[in-house]
Amino acid sequence: MGTDPLDHLWKNKEFLTVRKPGQYLGREWNITVKTGQNDAPALVLAFPDIYEIGMSYVGLHILYQIFNSFTGFRAERTFLPWPDMAEVLKRKGIPLFSWETKTPVREFDVLGITLQHELSYTNVLYILELAGIPFRSQERGEGFPLVLGGGPCMANPEPVADFFDCFFIGEVEEAAAELVHIWKEMRGSNKESLLKEMSRVKGVYVPSLYPLPCSTSRIGSTSSANQSLPPVVEKRWVKDLDRTPYPEKMIVPFVSIVHDRASVEIARGCPRGCRFCQAGIIYRPHRERSSQTVVNIAEKLIQNTGYNEVSLLSLSSTDHSQIQALVQDLTAKMRPYRVNVSLPSLRMDTFSLNVARSLQTVRKSGLTFAPEAGTERMRRIINKGLTDADIFQTLETAFSLGWREVKLYFMIGLPQEREEDIRGIARLVLEGIKVGRKVGKAFGSLHVSASAFVPKPQTPFQWVAQEKPEVLKDKVGLLRSLLKRDRGVRFHWSDFETNLVEAALARGDRKLSKVIERVYQGGGFMQSWREFFSFARWEEAFTEEGLSLGSYAQQPLSISQVLPWGHISFGVSSDFLWEEYQKATREELTLPCRPETNCKKCGVCF
Repeated sequence: MGTDPLDHLWKNKEFLTVRKPGQYLGREWNITVKTGQNDAPALVLAFPDIYEIGMSYVGLHILYQIFNSFTGFRAERTFLPWPDMAEVLKRKGIPLFSWETKTPVREFDVLGITLQHELSYTNVLYILELAGIPFRSQERGEGFPLVLGGGPCMANPEPVADFFDCFFIGEVEEAAAELVHIWKEMRGSNKESLLKEMSRVKGVYVPSLYPLPCSTSRIGSTSSANQSLPPVVEKRWVKDLDRTPYPEKMIVPFVSIVHDRASVEIARGCPRGCRFCQAGIIYRPHRERSSQTVVNIAEKLIQNTGYNEVSLLSLSSTDHSQIQALVQDLTAKMRPYRVNVSLPSLRMDTFSLNVARSLQTVRKSGLTFAPEAGTERMRRIINKGLTDADIFQTLETAFSLGWREVKLYFMIGLPQEREEDIRGIARLVLEGIKVGRKVGKAFGSLHVSASAFVPKPQTPFQWVAQEKPEVLKDKVGLLRSLLKRDRGVRFHWSDFETNLVEAALARGDRKLSKVIERVYQGGGFMQSWREFFSFARWEEAFTEEGLSLGSYAQQPLSISQVLPWGHISFGVSSDFLWEEYQKATREELTLPCRPETNCKKCGVCF
């Protein structure tokens, strides 16, 4: 256990000058501190963003519980300090530490970093610098922790491959015991031997053993330096959520966080198959926790945390086969505690709305829907099987039942999009406001959000080019002019230059590690925060490395092309993804995939 580095800052009152000092304290309710095991092998779980975002990520709580469940092994947490605190740490010579025992991050055996989105890549370097750890794997000797990456960005880890010793592809619950066994048994071994042993675990990808893409095959693959390794690294996934551990004592922060509530994952994966959605592909197949299991977890969470809200998490909550029974049982259990139950996002249909209505027994929370596109043609292209009638009927029902405000999410710049599709968004919104004023006694407004389509690896649209920012700005300008006609609209849109960088990083290769490092060395950290993002800095870094930002994001890819992520498999075949792309060009829908009744033979279940 380390000496608390904050003691000196407290005594000199410097700690009180930083933003939200309570976020750095640790010692929260329900943390795990394994006394007497200071010499045990240890993992520090790093979230590459600030505390109030990282503590809202349920995956961190899941990993924390799983790795702390092993005897003779401990797991702690660390987060990205806000720039004011980072400057204090640098000035005082205090390295980044764990929240539980204030042990310097570089003293752990393993540093595990979750990569939730591409704009967090420079934050990886921020963590390494604050911890006193060299950026590149080849520069780190035996005295530094093994740096392991995981999360959704494993769909294409190549842009950050030089910064990590290894990655885990998929759901780590399946392999945690194997990894901990290796870390305990091989503690003190040289890194090369350790990585070779880890590479034998299904789901572990060691970039140094897979140096360069070389295949000319249609799917694309990578040659490995060790011919005994498989050419394609396949994901691990949990088959039975009811048998998978889930936290019943989540850590309760001292300060408010983004999602300040208890959360229960009721399902993983999504049967809908939206063609733009990376999560819908990489978390296949759709799996559920039983109603009874969810209710039991929720009740224990409320008793152990004191939260007044439980959120039911999944990519498509109302596709849970027991959702009605689950809602009835859970609301009955939560009513005596005066605890609200919420769903983060709903499909635009009457069934989903009836489910939401039955949840609002304590207080009425907001409603969020994602029509995604403004016309039925465009929704067929993206495989979002919603009609205009579905949308208007849902809004009418919602407002007639007393909801004052509804949020609607749309994308612009989708493949094959026309001006009529942009105008269709405005038409839906303005007609929806008319419906609200007609039937809703307490109608307030429609909150409309438009974000740019970003082509993501492992999706049917991975081959599609992203539209240029100037084109997207013209489209949002048209949409703004149309929506100005009614004051009942609150309209927000994404920063399209940020989306361009995101697309380039999403489809990038290992050459981009030099770009990422240049951006960071030029002051580019916390790039998902608008006040810190600089498009000019990214443009300059690409140019200095002799690369084109647009070539990664704005050029279509061919089916014969070797993809930088071709050696990473999330189980869904390239043939299936290509066929879905072709169906999009024909404006054809694919029915939802359910392995037991309506399997689409995507490959993941076989």
